[in-house]
Amino acid sequence: MTGEDVAARVHAYAWTDRKPGLERTRALLAALGNPEKALKFVHITGSNGKGSTAAMLASVLAAAGYRTGLFTSPHLYRFNERFQVNGAPIPDAALDRLAERVLAAADTLPEHPTEFELMTAIGFLWFAEAGCDLVVVEVGLGGRLDSTNVIPAPEAAVITNIGLEHTAILGSTLAAIAAEKSGILKPGCRAVLYGQSREVGEVVARVCAEKEIPLTVTDASQLTLLSSGLDGQRFTYRGSAPLLLPLLGDYQLRNAMTGMKFLTQLILSWPEGASLISRIIDSMNIASRNKSNFYSITSISRKKGHKLSGPRASR
Repeated sequence: MTGEDVAARVHAYAWTDRKPGLERTRALLAALGNPEKALKFVHITGSNGKGSTAAMLASVLAAAGYRTGLFTSPHLYRFNERFQVNGAPIPDAALDRLAERVLAAADTLPEHPTEFELMTAIGFLWFAEAGCDLVVVEVGLGGRLDSTNVIPAPEAAVITNIGLEHTAILGSTLAAIAAEKSGILKPGCRAVLYGQSREVGEVVARVCAEKEIPLTVTDASQLTLLSSGLDGQRFTYRGSAPLLLPLLGDYQLRNAMTGMKFLTQLILSWPEGASLISRIIDSMNIASRNKSNFYSITSISRKKGHKLSGPRASR
């Protein structure tokens, strides 16, 4: 089967009228041998910029030499794009084989998993099979009850800009939505928050304090745009060397700022920590020059703009 054939089968299990929760995903992954337990993760949520930030981070980590998985949605051209390793979508044959395995396991469960829960399981199986060093996971909706939140404590959790979205599910205030998205924060991880409203910042800070999670907040006043042209935007952040982002728009610069802050926090938590900083920064420029690595960012930027507080450009 092609990727689109698999997509049609998976989409048949819509989440409409299904109670949100993690039980179905946990049961499915257990039936598959818990592939997520063999992986290390970066978990990203937010209302605006989470897809772009996830794609940037995956691209940079791959350029730095890490075998990097990326689980993101939606796709632009092909269903396979949702499951990438070092920028390459899952091949049709592997997707067909893993989907058959996941659907067979799902059929044995008391309550059949939803389409996104099935996709989550396919992704985790593929990343484990591919031997990924690190997997960047974009939350589908919210955070606390999103199927991706079955993962163990990630290496780091990133919360991008939060706005009013899916209010019937997540809540009608920024504080309520921030609380739902803070559900990805687990003891043992590090957290990076895109600097934004006090209402959001207070919620995230409180959750981090309760769980003893180190929190870093980005500061847009430390971001300097050096130039902007058809090849992208050159900028510095907190006195860094000039970096090239092959994307236009102020919001993409802020996404890149969040990514840089995350990378610093992540690598400093590793044993080889400080020695990797220059390698990571060099990789940001390598990744930006190889624009094919950024195609998923472009596709995410074309998502429909349904977030009330997002920039006017379609995301």
